[in-house]
Amino acid sequence: MSKLYLEEPTMERKEDAIDYINEHLEYGSNINGSGGLDRYLDNYEKWLEKLENDKTMMPNSERVPALTYFLVREDDKKIVGMINIRLCLNERLRKSGGNIGYGIRPTERKKGYNKINLYLALQVCQEKGLDKVLLDADLDNPASWRTMEALGGTRIETYYDEKDKTDCVKYEIDVEKSLKENKKNYANQIKR
Repeated sequence: MSKLYLEEPTMERKEDAIDYINEHLEYGSNINGSGGLDRYLDNYEKWLEKLENDKTMMPNSERVPALTYFLVREDDKKIVGMINIRLCLNERLRKSGGNIGYGIRPTERKKGYNKINLYLALQVCQEKGLDKVLLDADLDNPASWRTMEALGGTRIETYYDEKDKTDCVKYEIDVEKSLKENKKNYANQIKR
């Protein structure tokens, strides 16, 4: 398996990033963890500005500071996934959404990439001082909640999301414990 790494979005990646979102649209797939890129396809530069602002914004009832990354495969430099890490939670995100949103492009799924994506995100969380993180997924998306469980996630509740009109599961991950327990599983699959 090719090694993977997180990369901050840049102007040089514009076409690759748009291609990533377009593949989701072509497959009719939900877009998660993209930091809202799907709303900026006609103004990628504005999205990059938004990401810069997201890093240092003051938390409020609608938004919190966040980091967004591409998950890149080392061999061909292809963006195979994205991840959005919210550095704190407001009431809305505590209820639904949590600290981390992630996704893998439709043609790259079922290869174990999202586990590595989450592992790398947990490393960022540790660097930023987060001890525990919340994540959630639709109940009918077992691939997502199995990713959380593989990284030591403990299911803390099942709830109905009024906004999306779907049943969801919420997980908590102890960041340090997960990184320690999973280091040998993923160390050879990530680029240092």
